[in-house]
Amino acid sequence: MILTKAQYDEIAQCLVSVPPTRQSLRKLKQRFPSQSQATLLSIFSQEYQKHIKRTHAKHHTSEAIESYYQRYLNGVGKNGAAPVLLELANEVDYAPSLMARIILERFLQEHEETPPSKSVINSMLRDPSQIPDGVLANQVYQCVVNDCCYGPLVDCIKHAIGHEHEVLLRDLLLEKNLSFLDEDQLRAKGYDKTPDFILQVPVAVEGHIIHWIESKASFGDECSHHAYLHDQFWSYWNSFLTCRMGTIIVPTSWS
Repeated sequence: MILTKAQYDEIAQCLVSVPPTRQSLRKLKQRFPSQSQATLLSIFSQEYQKHIKRTHAKHHTSEAIESYYQRYLNGVGKNGAAPVLLELANEVDYAPSLMARIILERFLQEHEETPPSKSVINSMLRDPSQIPDGVLANQVYQCVVNDCCYGPLVDCIKHAIGHEHEVLLRDLLLEKNLSFLDEDQLRAKGYDKTPDFILQVPVAVEGHIIHWIESKASFGDECSHHAYLHDQFWSYWNSFLTCRMGTIIVPTSWS
């Protein structure tokens, strides 16, 4: 199903007033029943990430970090089993996984002899059992599993979806007897940035000649299209200019 700009704007406007929770996603599906769950989740995630980027700095001032940490300590001091961090993140409108990172870094700074490295923090977020405090480990775990836009669990899901659809695309190309080169084959030829598949014999789709296919595990809004053009598509054009190649982006919400 093709989503019009007006439909997208209506969905995006609706997201302004809802928190980034699974309950909100269910309400969104009820309001827009004609849209797939995958499309709504992708738009939901992208719009929330834009919001987080706009407000990121205010959550990382020394005053904000210390305030969050003291509120965390006071909360778990009263009830260590309560979802203190998750509720704090929702209250200040910040992604739970990112709030967990702030508190984890502050905790380790206080309890470790050397400042924690980024790799150590990432490893603890992926596996909270590594955190040397059982209460904090549980709090971080609650944040990670309840965050539908950020965090290691979301990253893992996105990677799996992206790989799944690349496999589906490959199978479809083989089924249609289309000759193509994939990323590994192109890199072996010396290309550093490549689309997922280059068609050795171009095909026509709705009046457009298609030379390559790029699969993205996200909704293609105007902002992401501009970013992909800058980061990827112009380099494809420059690398394969002699073939005058064009691009078709295949979103994961297509059936």
